[in-house]
Amino acid sequence: MILKGTFLHTPTLGELEVRENAFLVSEGETIVGLYDTLPPEYAGQPVEDWGDALIVPAFTDLHIHAPQIINRGIGYDKELLPWLETYTFPAEARFADPAFADRAWKAFLNHLWAVGTLRFAAFATIHKEAAWRLMELTEASGLRGLIGKVNMDRNSPDDLREDTDASLADTEELICRSREALRRTGFILTPRFVPSTTARLMDGLGQLGEKYDLPIQSHLSENPSEVAWVAQLHPDIPTYTQVYEHFGLLRQDKTIMAHAIHLSDGEKALLRDKGVMLAHCALSNTNLSSGIMPLRQDLEQGLRCCVASDVAGGHTANLSRSITATVQASKLNWLNHPDQAPLSLTEAFYLATRGAGSFLGQVGAFLPGFAMDALVLRPSALDALVERTPFERLEQFLYDGDDRNIAARYCAGALIPQPFPQL
Repeated sequence: MILKGTFLHTPTLGELEVRENAFLVSEGETIVGLYDTLPPEYAGQPVEDWGDALIVPAFTDLHIHAPQIINRGIGYDKELLPWLETYTFPAEARFADPAFADRAWKAFLNHLWAVGTLRFAAFATIHKEAAWRLMELTEASGLRGLIGKVNMDRNSPDDLREDTDASLADTEELICRSREALRRTGFILTPRFVPSTTARLMDGLGQLGEKYDLPIQSHLSENPSEVAWVAQLHPDIPTYTQVYEHFGLLRQDKTIMAHAIHLSDGEKALLRDKGVMLAHCALSNTNLSSGIMPLRQDLEQGLRCCVASDVAGGHTANLSRSITATVQASKLNWLNHPDQAPLSLTEAFYLATRGAGSFLGQVGAFLPGFAMDALVLRPSALDALVERTPFERLEQFLYDGDDRNIAARYCAGALIPQPFPQL
């Protein structure tokens, strides 16, 4: 496949490369190169010429709750724990109904496709068959996902509280089933967070992680009340982060922890040494009054970080809005911490493309050997009235664009149509 257009990507944090009238060549799922002039060996090959359209890497969202897509934009007068009880848990209980789950998952995948998120790591629910159905549908959609059955066996509503042994058995069944039947969709271990998982469940999940060499996703230090609760539940373990480590849930270079706002220096050192990916959820952190993650400081201290939506704590799955909210939150943080410079839009864009994609391998940039994932962007009629630089056009898309600006979506070298147009 050969695409022609104006390409923008961020090979490294803070570096924006702009290549106008360039050619992106891929073979199969993988990029061969980005060229100003098409190499002679490709002469005569068909070229998809997108004219003056912008072509950027597709988004990767490493923290999203698939069942909560139905709750986006609701309940933000509450803080985290009351919000979970009032909105999140009742919504997730509905996924015990297979017919409802099927409709909701299809709408979820359509929605991700629409906003340009073509790779993701998602929480499903505790329901084994609902989680499996999301994995099946993701496999059929053309998108790429890591999906986890949520594990919860304490401090949960009756209809979402699992038996510990059954939770572990259902999880292991899904691990094996997915490895036998799926090629493009992976399983990720998903303890919801420490307050809802007993020591025995966390220990069992840690053992499954080692047995099957699996990635892990969960929440860490999102809210001060949550941090205090964890200290009460595990008074023998010094910090929230060390609870996860104690039970084998900080797997080297294979763990995503969302939020990570209220951390000690020692916790940050442990997370850095373990290569944990911290998913920064600026919209959710604001909506639920959780706090401002010191993202600049974390990056300077060598922690792996990315931008994520955290739907439905975040009110939209559109990662463009999470990118711009990341910049805005960093500016507010800078007012009280002048030694922590605000992030640039280029840096935040990197964290939603190359930065997030690094957890999945060579994803999120137009470099040789990387996955060929791309969005083709066209300006609205209003934005087209004034001539802009390529970066200014990207700015307008990130701050005020939407799915109507996306003319085409490519994932792993294939043009991806809407997954479920029959909805």
